[in-house]
Amino acid sequence: MDKKILFTGGAGFIGSHAVKYFVDKFPDYQIVNLDNLTYAGNLENLESVEGASNYTFVKGDICDEAMVRSLFETYHFDSVIHLAAESHVDRSIEDPLAFVHTNIIGTVNLLNICKEFWGDYLDDKLFYHISTDEVYGSLAEGDFFYETTAYDPKSPYSASKASSDHFVRAYSNTYKLPVVVSNCSNNYGPNQFPEKLIPLCIQNIIDHKPLPIYGKGENVRDWLFVHDHITAIDAIFHRGKKGETYNIGGFNEWKNLDLVVLLCKIMDRKLDRQPGTNEALITYVKDRAGHDIRYAIDSTKISETLDWQPSLQFEEGLEKTVDWYLENQEWLDHIKSGAYRINNSNFK
Repeated sequence: MDKKILFTGGAGFIGSHAVKYFVDKFPDYQIVNLDNLTYAGNLENLESVEGASNYTFVKGDICDEAMVRSLFETYHFDSVIHLAAESHVDRSIEDPLAFVHTNIIGTVNLLNICKEFWGDYLDDKLFYHISTDEVYGSLAEGDFFYETTAYDPKSPYSASKASSDHFVRAYSNTYKLPVVVSNCSNNYGPNQFPEKLIPLCIQNIIDHKPLPIYGKGENVRDWLFVHDHITAIDAIFHRGKKGETYNIGGFNEWKNLDLVVLLCKIMDRKLDRQPGTNEALITYVKDRAGHDIRYAIDSTKISETLDWQPSLQFEEGLEKTVDWYLENQEWLDHIKSGAYRINNSNFK
């Protein structure tokens, strides 16, 4: 095999898209997917590649030192693409220690094992750490996050990701471990767990349930279709400069309320409902504690150095996303009923 890559968190939303892309595009790469199958991990996301000759799934925790070491002994990985993370801000407010455990301890465990196994033979090795724009904090109107923006995390989730970013860079500086880091804006698309804004609203519109909007819905996010994130990961993995950071975004800012109104209009049309039917479901709820007002990524660096650009405008990507959820109602039903957890537990 040309490459032997350990993907972590490859049964989640972004991870499963990345795994499927690499398995399909690079048949000469050996892909091992390590995922602990917590609530957001779903083996149904990976059905299209589960029989591929260059793909192996392993259930396990990135904090389990003995297990991760045994994988390195078996597969002799030359690369790690690290996506495994607790990622929902609301959950981090309720249980910050779970985020410390996975996002910080788990990352350092992986770094230590890479350092141990790779030793001084580093020319063809790479630890690719995938992070979030939330580590930068909150932005004023008209400003952007750059790769040089100072970190200012505001939630337990973003603080845990900021810490993991710092550890990755520290291992690069102290131990000369070959690393790259990317910080991406909000992703959306197929297979996203329906606790996140877009799939939650799609599900609730289908079921005629309220669409919860924090505060006045004025918080702004930069949105990127998940496949565009994956092509950026491909570019950074293969052509990114070791030791560098790359911001990935869509130059595509939307207020939460405006996004949900657009989604309602699309689904009025898709579900053949009277205009305004779904918008009437919008319900304002108490704002999230410490809710950042605005995120916006400047993607100039990856655009100019790696020739990457997002392929879809938001309206087109949202249409594709809605179509996927409407055509895959069984997937949503399995999430709602918990049947996907039963399928996960049947994995041996």
